[in-house]
Amino acid sequence: MRSLSLKLTLAFLVVGLTGAVLVAVIVGLQTPRQFDQFMLDAYQADMVQNLARVYQQQGGWDNIAAIVIRTQPQRRGGPEFSQAPVVLVDENRVVVYGGRRYHTGEQLAEADLAKAVPITVNGQTVGRLLFTSSDIFNPEREPPEAAFLRRVNQAILFGALGAAVVALLLGILLARSIAGPVRELTEATEAVAGGELGRQVEVRTSDEIGELAVSFNQMSQDLARGRTLRQQMTADIAHDLRTPLSVILGFTEALAEGKLAGNPEMYGIMHDEARHLQHLVEDLRTLSLADAGELTLNLQACEPRALLERAAAAHAAGAGEKQIRLVVEAPADLPPVNVDVERMAQVLNNLVSNALRYTPEGGEIKLSAAAEAGAIALQVRDNGAGIAPADLPYIFERFYRGDQARTVQEGESGLGLAIAKSLIEAQGGTIAAASELGRGTTFTLVLPVA
Repeated sequence: MRSLSLKLTLAFLVVGLTGAVLVAVIVGLQTPRQFDQFMLDAYQADMVQNLARVYQQQGGWDNIAAIVIRTQPQRRGGPEFSQAPVVLVDENRVVVYGGRRYHTGEQLAEADLAKAVPITVNGQTVGRLLFTSSDIFNPEREPPEAAFLRRVNQAILFGALGAAVVALLLGILLARSIAGPVRELTEATEAVAGGELGRQVEVRTSDEIGELAVSFNQMSQDLARGRTLRQQMTADIAHDLRTPLSVILGFTEALAEGKLAGNPEMYGIMHDEARHLQHLVEDLRTLSLADAGELTLNLQACEPRALLERAAAAHAAGAGEKQIRLVVEAPADLPPVNVDVERMAQVLNNLVSNALRYTPEGGEIKLSAAAEAGAIALQVRDNGAGIAPADLPYIFERFYRGDQARTVQEGESGLGLAIAKSLIEAQGGTIAAASELGRGTTFTLVLPVA
């Protein structure tokens, strides 16, 4: 049995049948008992009322035996008269009719007296009636009662069958409503496993199955986007490696063939390209270690202002060449943050160098720090060109370049912000960017307090 729809249908059917059978059994057992009790109560009430009327008419219990003898035969073909299963006593507990249990003139026992029903005339108790047996209504000797019980049992049976049919129909509908989306998810999962990344399924409900479909769609989109990013990253890595390698190979071949004579300028170019290759390899290694969770961190308490001042000092000369004001604003009494100082210097240097690259002459770069709830927020803000809204969500992705015209000759590999994000998150912090074209960009780093 491999079909979820069939399993659910049978499950609903079993539940419905079980409930119907239990109801039928319980009702079937209780109906005869309750019906007999109902008839007994009615019989008792009628007899008490009749005896009270007889006592009031006769002024006593004389010749009462003829009244309490039943005139209905117990079985077909049986005697026409039978003794009623009752005991009648007067106000002094003296038996005036004993049936099969007591003799006339005896005293009624205390235990039986508590079970007797009082007979009242004009507000006074003139006697008590004790019913000695509740089994006075035999369906075999009372065909109308048997017919009534038989009809009740038939109704219970038909009701149980109807409930089973309804349970089956509802089970089929519910099973299809559950198994249908699950089957679509299975097919879509097989398609994704076969390489069809980005496959989507229709979300029909908002319950757990719907949430599963939404999660699957998101996963499929992420996988498709991840594959695209990996392909783009591979192409970017190949491009970034090929350019400096082509320069180095070109010079070395020319030197080996004697076409060019070596000179300091040529060697300087080759050295710069080799350093660029080394920088790219180190960046890739840092990202791979961060992805694997193996990045070595030396966490220690450090003053936020000291981190900002170190970054400002490292770029003071470059800012001075472009006549850009480099400002540090941070209270001296801020609590220390728990970070790796060298990794934080790497992150801040990357952000400040980016700000210097896109801030015009005469502009300003502000490095600030402020306390938040249990954390410290560091900001690097410039009033440069800003980032386009379409590019802003992707600036932390690897090898992403908002301006495709920029090349590695400008000193960019597209890994700087991706590395900054990995390093900040590895230290338990977060990084975010806000920007407006023509008005500048603000990077905010939130770090835990030491």
